[in-house]
Amino acid sequence: MKFLEDIRVGDKTALGSHTFTAKEIKTFAQAFDPQPFHLDEVAAARSHFGGLVASGWHTGSVCIRLIVQNRMRQEEAMRARGEPVGRTGPSPGFRELKWIRPVYAGDTITFASEVIEARAVQSRPDKGLVFARNTGTNQSGELVFSFTSILFVDRRPA
Repeated sequence: MKFLEDIRVGDKTALGSHTFTAKEIKTFAQAFDPQPFHLDEVAAARSHFGGLVASGWHTGSVCIRLIVQNRMRQEEAMRARGEPVGRTGPSPGFRELKWIRPVYAGDTITFASEVIEARAVQSRPDKGLVFARNTGTNQSGELVFSFTSILFVDRRPA
């Protein structure tokens, strides 16, 4: 991870895309969110969604996976260049979680992240906080998901 001093408000990262299949939606729902419109096409067709949809928690889980994978690739590249790598975590939480539109079976969601705030932590001079707006957009360009993540990051050693 970059150090706080290397992170700028406005920094944007393309995190990748994921296509939500009916099988995957049902598997996730069976384990974590067993509502009929996540489990059964017939029940989902009769619901207010009109079709099988992914759990919002499923969408969020995919986003987090892509965020972590991106950070791991970034850190690997930094190490390969001989650059020091800062530590991250823990996360003190998140804000403004929104499931804006349903994610239907077959939808491909493209995830991105943008730094909206980065600041030092007064009580911990070796740490900073980074706030990022994370979004998911479907294949039609419609925003379907967003939340603001908060993460502790190392400050560059003096």
